[in-house]
Amino acid sequence: MLNIVLVEPEIPQNCGNIARTCAATRSRLHLVRPLGFDISDKAVKRAGLDYWPMVDLRVYDSLDHFFAVNPRPDLWLATTKAPRDYSQASFQPGCWLVFGKETAGLPEELRLKYPRRCVRIPMRPDARSLNLANSVAVLTYEALRQQGFPDLSGEGEMARAEPRA
Repeated sequence: MLNIVLVEPEIPQNCGNIARTCAATRSRLHLVRPLGFDISDKAVKRAGLDYWPMVDLRVYDSLDHFFAVNPRPDLWLATTKAPRDYSQASFQPGCWLVFGKETAGLPEELRLKYPRRCVRIPMRPDARSLNLANSVAVLTYEALRQQGFPDLSGEGEMARAEPRA
Protein backbone atom coordinates (compact mmCIF):
# COMPACT_ATOMS: atom_id res chain seq x y z
CA MET A 1 0.00 0.00 0.00
CA LEU A 2 1.22 3.45 -0.94
CA ASN A 3 1.29 6.10 1.81
CA ILE A 4 0.40 9.74 1.12
CA VAL A 5 1.50 12.18 3.83
CA LEU A 6 0.22 15.76 4.01
CA VAL A 7 2.16 17.95 6.43
CA GLU A 8 -0.06 20.72 7.82
CA PRO A 9 -2.50 20.91 4.88
CA GLU A 10 -4.50 24.12 4.82
CA ILE A 11 -7.17 23.90 2.11
CA PRO A 12 -10.08 21.49 2.65
CA GLN A 13 -10.86 21.11 -1.06
CA ASN A 14 -7.31 19.92 -1.72
CA CYS A 15 -7.55 17.40 1.09
CA GLY A 16 -10.91 16.21 -0.27
CA ASN A 17 -9.45 15.70 -3.75
CA ILE A 18 -6.42 13.92 -2.30
CA ALA A 19 -8.65 11.70 -0.16
CA ARG A 20 -10.54 10.74 -3.32
CA THR A 21 -7.25 9.87 -5.05
CA CYS A 22 -6.31 7.76 -2.02
CA ALA A 23 -9.69 5.99 -2.08
CA ALA A 24 -9.40 5.24 -5.82
CA THR A 25 -5.83 3.94 -5.52
CA ARG A 26 -6.09 2.12 -2.17
CA SER A 27 -3.44 4.44 -0.77
CA ARG A 28 -3.32 5.31 2.92
CA LEU A 29 -3.70 9.01 3.80
CA HIS A 30 -1.65 10.44 6.66
CA LEU A 31 -2.43 13.96 7.92
CA VAL A 32 0.03 15.82 10.16
CA ARG A 33 -1.49 18.57 12.30
CA PRO A 34 -2.22 21.38 12.47
CA LEU A 35 -4.92 21.08 9.82
CA GLY A 36 -6.58 24.10 8.24
CA PHE A 37 -10.01 22.40 8.29
CA ASP A 38 -12.29 20.04 10.20
CA ILE A 39 -12.30 16.32 9.40
CA SER A 40 -15.01 15.29 11.84
CA ASP A 41 -17.72 12.90 10.59
CA LYS A 42 -20.21 15.76 10.57
CA ALA A 43 -17.95 17.99 8.44
CA VAL A 44 -17.16 15.18 6.02
CA LYS A 45 -20.84 14.30 5.55
CA ARG A 46 -21.74 17.97 5.08
CA ALA A 47 -19.10 18.21 2.34
CA GLY A 48 -20.68 15.25 0.55
CA LEU A 49 -17.55 13.12 0.62
CA ASP A 50 -19.33 9.81 0.05
CA TYR A 51 -16.01 8.06 -0.69
CA TRP A 52 -14.52 9.07 2.70
CA PRO A 53 -15.30 5.63 4.24
CA MET A 54 -12.99 4.13 1.58
CA VAL A 55 -10.06 6.22 2.86
CA ASP A 56 -7.59 4.59 5.25
CA LEU A 57 -6.83 7.69 7.33
CA ARG A 58 -4.19 8.26 10.01
CA VAL A 59 -3.80 11.59 11.83
CA TYR A 60 -0.73 12.76 13.79
CA ASP A 61 -0.33 15.66 16.20
CA SER A 62 3.06 16.72 14.74
CA LEU A 63 5.97 15.55 12.59
CA ASP A 64 7.62 14.24 15.75
CA HIS A 65 4.51 12.15 16.43
CA PHE A 66 4.49 10.93 12.82
CA PHE A 67 8.12 9.72 13.05
CA ALA A 68 7.52 8.17 16.50
CA VAL A 69 4.72 6.04 15.04
CA ASN A 70 6.55 5.41 11.74
CA PRO A 71 10.24 5.24 12.70
CA ARG A 72 11.82 4.24 9.35
CA PRO A 73 9.50 5.08 6.50
CA ASP A 74 10.73 4.84 2.89
CA LEU A 75 10.21 8.58 2.33
CA TRP A 76 10.05 10.61 -0.87
CA LEU A 77 9.65 14.34 -0.28
CA ALA A 78 7.90 16.41 -2.95
CA THR A 79 9.40 19.88 -3.14
CA THR A 80 9.96 22.49 -5.81
CA LYS A 81 13.44 22.93 -4.31
CA ALA A 82 14.58 19.38 -5.16
CA PRO A 83 17.62 18.89 -7.40
CA ARG A 84 16.03 16.07 -9.45
CA ASP A 85 12.66 15.19 -10.89
CA TYR A 86 10.40 12.36 -9.75
CA SER A 87 11.14 10.19 -12.81
CA GLN A 88 14.60 9.54 -11.33
CA ALA A 89 13.12 8.01 -8.17
CA SER A 90 12.46 4.32 -7.65
CA PHE A 91 9.20 4.13 -5.73
CA GLN A 92 8.97 0.82 -3.87
CA PRO A 93 5.79 -0.83 -2.54
CA GLY A 94 4.80 0.73 0.77
CA CYS A 95 6.77 3.93 0.20
CA TRP A 96 5.70 7.26 1.67
CA LEU A 97 5.10 10.32 -0.54
CA VAL A 98 5.33 13.44 1.62
CA PHE A 99 3.87 16.83 0.67
CA GLY A 100 3.97 20.16 2.49
CA LYS A 101 1.33 22.75 3.13
CA GLU A 102 0.05 24.85 0.27
CA THR A 103 1.55 28.18 1.33
CA ALA A 104 5.03 27.09 2.44
CA GLY A 105 5.79 23.54 1.30
CA LEU A 106 7.77 21.18 3.49
CA PRO A 107 9.77 22.40 6.50
CA GLU A 108 13.42 23.12 5.64
CA GLU A 109 14.72 20.87 8.41
CA LEU A 110 12.89 17.89 6.88
CA ARG A 111 14.28 18.63 3.40
CA LEU A 112 17.79 18.99 4.82
CA LYS A 113 17.50 15.72 6.73
CA TYR A 114 16.55 13.77 3.56
CA PRO A 115 18.18 15.63 0.64
CA ARG A 116 18.58 12.52 -1.54
CA ARG A 117 14.89 11.72 -1.11
CA CYS A 118 13.65 15.08 -2.41
CA VAL A 119 12.02 15.08 -5.85
CA ARG A 120 10.25 17.71 -7.90
CA ILE A 121 7.68 17.81 -10.67
CA PRO A 122 9.19 19.49 -13.74
CA MET A 123 7.57 22.76 -14.75
CA ARG A 124 8.52 26.05 -16.34
CA PRO A 125 10.99 28.09 -14.27
CA ASP A 126 8.66 31.01 -13.64
CA ALA A 127 5.81 28.82 -12.31
CA ARG A 128 5.76 28.62 -8.52
CA SER A 129 4.18 25.18 -8.15
CA LEU A 130 1.28 22.94 -9.07
CA ASN A 131 -1.85 22.65 -6.96
CA LEU A 132 -1.25 20.25 -4.05
CA ALA A 133 -3.96 17.80 -5.12
CA ASN A 134 -2.53 17.68 -8.65
CA SER A 135 0.99 17.12 -7.32
CA VAL A 136 -0.22 14.25 -5.16
CA ALA A 137 -1.99 12.67 -8.15
CA VAL A 138 1.10 12.95 -10.38
CA LEU A 139 3.43 11.26 -7.89
CA THR A 140 0.87 8.72 -6.72
CA TYR A 141 0.21 7.43 -10.21
CA GLU A 142 3.91 7.39 -11.08
CA ALA A 143 4.65 5.33 -7.97
CA LEU A 144 1.79 2.96 -8.79
CA ARG A 145 2.86 2.74 -12.45
CA GLN A 146 6.34 1.69 -11.36
CA GLN A 147 4.74 -1.02 -9.21
CA GLY A 148 2.42 -2.29 -11.97
CA PHE A 149 -0.75 -0.71 -10.53
CA PRO A 150 -1.21 -3.36 -7.81
CA ASP A 151 -4.83 -4.35 -7.11
CA LEU A 152 -6.15 -1.67 -9.47
CA SER A 153 -8.23 -2.23 -12.57
CA GLY A 154 -6.36 -1.43 -15.77
CA GLU A 155 -9.36 -1.61 -18.07
CA GLY A 156 -12.81 -0.11 -18.40
CA GLU A 157 -16.04 -1.57 -19.70
CA MET A 158 -15.06 -0.86 -23.31
CA ALA A 159 -12.38 -3.57 -23.02
CA ARG A 160 -15.12 -6.16 -22.50
CA ALA A 161 -17.37 -4.97 -25.33
CA GLU A 162 -17.57 -6.81 -28.64
CA PRO A 163 -15.56 -5.10 -31.36
CA ARG A 164 -17.80 -3.52 -33.99
CA ALA A 165 -17.20 -4.11 -37.66
